[in-house]
Amino acid sequence: MPLILKSDDTVLFYGDSITDCGRDRASLASLGDGYVKLLADRLSRVFPGSRLRVLNQGVSGDRIYDLEARLDRDVLAHRPSVVTVLIGVNDTWRRYDSNLPSPLPDFRRSYRAVLTRLVDQLGARLVLMEPFLLPVPEGRRTWREDLDPKIAVVRELAAEFAADLIPLDTIFARAAEQAPASSWLPDGVHPSPNGHALVADAWLANAGLAAASQPSAVPAG
Repeated sequence: MPLILKSDDTVLFYGDSITDCGRDRASLASLGDGYVKLLADRLSRVFPGSRLRVLNQGVSGDRIYDLEARLDRDVLAHRPSVVTVLIGVNDTWRRYDSNLPSPLPDFRRSYRAVLTRLVDQLGARLVLMEPFLLPVPEGRRTWREDLDPKIAVVRELAAEFAADLIPLDTIFARAAEQAPASSWLPDGVHPSPNGHALVADAWLANAGLAAASQPSAVPAG
């Protein structure tokens, strides 16, 4: 069922660098320069003069274990009513660049622990977004063997917790059929401005709201 927002919601986005996107971590008002800022701008127009708040609690480089470790300080302390989680690509990336794997059972356990506390301690409405990857450079394609099972875990947990699921991996794969993969994810992982708009639009569509932006359907490049 699509997310129904209320004018007094606190909507918190929790994840890694894709969410962080250069925010000033010393300022709770800082939203970074990515999809969270696009969403906040759109929501401020949909709910003018309301008490709705948007918070960005992404931290570059985080894996699921980091989200579990900082949950009290960065999420529970702010009492959000809606929490969106986007995590997983660094759990794959660290296997290949640092020989630091995130075994699937551990990934599942830690992710489930985060969601359990969000529901039990906050009663938060949950939105889970799939981690995603495109083959830029081509060698990134081998990462699918590690990432695909983690995407399957995110889908399983969304069903288990009755959370909304936004299939970003599928969305980016389809976008790459319209324009070069590098125009959406220049390094296969981090979105371009058009890529961030794609994420924002998918989140807003899930909430039954108009797109955050209207980028060209086929970006240049």
